[in-house]
Amino acid sequence: MKTNRHQKILELISRYPINTQEELIEHLRADGYDVTQSTVSRDIKQLRLVKTLMPDGKYRYQQVSSAPENAVQNNITSLFSGVVLSVRSAMNMVVIKTHPGMAQSVCVAFESLSFEDMLGTIAGDDTIFALCADELSAKKCAEDFLKYIG
Repeated sequence: MKTNRHQKILELISRYPINTQEELIEHLRADGYDVTQSTVSRDIKQLRLVKTLMPDGKYRYQQVSSAPENAVQNNITSLFSGVVLSVRSAMNMVVIKTHPGMAQSVCVAFESLSFEDMLGTIAGDDTIFALCADELSAKKCAEDFLKYIG
């Protein structure tokens, strides 16, 4: 069931300019998939979907691995610079504040950057907590992350 749902999600985001979880849920339900918001949120993370800025100025979900590397870099930079409000380190944590509703998308993109000493992340609606190995790692992670914002 999960594999079929993931294939359907990839098909839907390639066919439609889906930019919210609610839109994705509606499309899935129209195709017979009875899904919850938490299931779709997990699917987005597992499929490594990120919201990318399109030429029309709107965001839409795309799979990170399906785009060329420089396009991924540009999309990540566009995403971060458009929605990240602040990045701060405190002890061995990095706290990233975003516009409401954007933390999970930023978190997926952030994790795809594979910071060496980042142990894990938790994303809410507008805040991401990243746990690093130590205080020095957290400071470096925050500094490196800020380079993507410009």
